[in-house]
Amino acid sequence: MHPSGAGPAAWKCALCVLVLLLSALVPLASDSGRPGPAPPPSGNAASIFTGSDGAGVGRLAAAEKWRGRGPLRVGHTYLPGGTWNDIEGPPGLLAPWARWRDQRTDRVLVLNVPMLDHNEEGVPDARVAALLGQASRGAFDAHFRTLAERLVALRLADTIVVLGWEMNGVTYTHRCGPDPAAWRTYWRRVVTAMRSVTGQRFRFDFAPSRGRDAVPWTACYPGDDWVDVLGMDAYDQPAGMSFAQQVEEPYGLRAQVDFAARHHKPVSYPEWGLFRNGDDPAYVRGMTAWFRRYRPVYQTLTDYCPHGLWECGTNPRAARAYLGAR
Repeated sequence: MHPSGAGPAAWKCALCVLVLLLSALVPLASDSGRPGPAPPPSGNAASIFTGSDGAGVGRLAAAEKWRGRGPLRVGHTYLPGGTWNDIEGPPGLLAPWARWRDQRTDRVLVLNVPMLDHNEEGVPDARVAALLGQASRGAFDAHFRTLAERLVALRLADTIVVLGWEMNGVTYTHRCGPDPAAWRTYWRRVVTAMRSVTGQRFRFDFAPSRGRDAVPWTACYPGDDWVDVLGMDAYDQPAGMSFAQQVEEPYGLRAQVDFAARHHKPVSYPEWGLFRNGDDPAYVRGMTAWFRRYRPVYQTLTDYCPHGLWECGTNPRAARAYLGAR
C-alpha cells in the first residue's frame, strides 16, 4: 500500500502531473541566459599566445610543431581597448579565430575583454573612479551585449571571457583600486548583460596578476555567481624572487588555488612567461609542474620577448626546460 493510501492508478497520475510540472520548469531555467556551472578542469590544456590578429592564428601551427605535443586546443586573443568599438569586438579581428575554432569541436577560444576604453592610456585614478561609478549604474552595458551578440553570431558562444584582467594593478583603466565596490558591481553588470544574449554559453574568468600588486585581488572578487574560472597572470617577477616564493607570497599561487577550492572554481593561467629574472629554466620547471598538479582549465604561454620561449630566442635554457617538461 502506498503511504497516501491511494491505489496504483492514482499514484501513477500523480507522478505524471509531477513530471509535467518539472518539464515546464526546464525551459524557464534555460531561457534565463545563465549557463550551467563551469566544467571541471580539462587537464592542463595548453595555449601559446602568438598574436591577436589573423597572423597570430596562422602562427599556431608552427608553434604546435615546435612544441611537439600535438594540437593546441586553446586559442587565445585580446580585444584592443582604445575605443568602445574595439571592445564591442571588431569582426575583422574575431573572424579568423572563429574559423580556427570551427575547424575542430574540441577547440575553445579564450578572449581577453577590456572593461573600459582608453584602457592603456594612463588615465588618472580620479577619472577611473568616476568611470566606475557610471559603469556600476549601467552606462556601458550595451557595449557588452553587442560583443556577446557578435560572438554568438560567429559561433563563438562557448568562449572563455577573461574580463578586466589584472584588475588589481595600475596598468589598465579597467583597474579595481580606485573604487572596488563599484568595480565589483560593474563586473556583475557586464556578466549579466552578456549572459542575457540568446545562445550564449560563455565562461567568465577572473584573472588578477599574481601577488598583491596595487590592491589585494580578493577585494575585487565579484562573487561566485558571476565567476566561472579563477585565473591568475603569473610572470617570473620581481627580480630575485624564486618560484617557491612566488607560490607562497601573499596573494600568490598558493593563495589562488586555495581561494578557488573554497569557492569551488577551477583555475587557469591566462598569461605566464619569463620577465625580470631573464632566461630562468627553474621558473619554467616550477610552472609546468604546478600545471601538472593543479590541472588548470587552460594555461597560455605569452610568447613575445621578453616573456617567450619559441619566437623569443634570448631564452634558450628556459625553452629547453619547457620542451623537456611532461
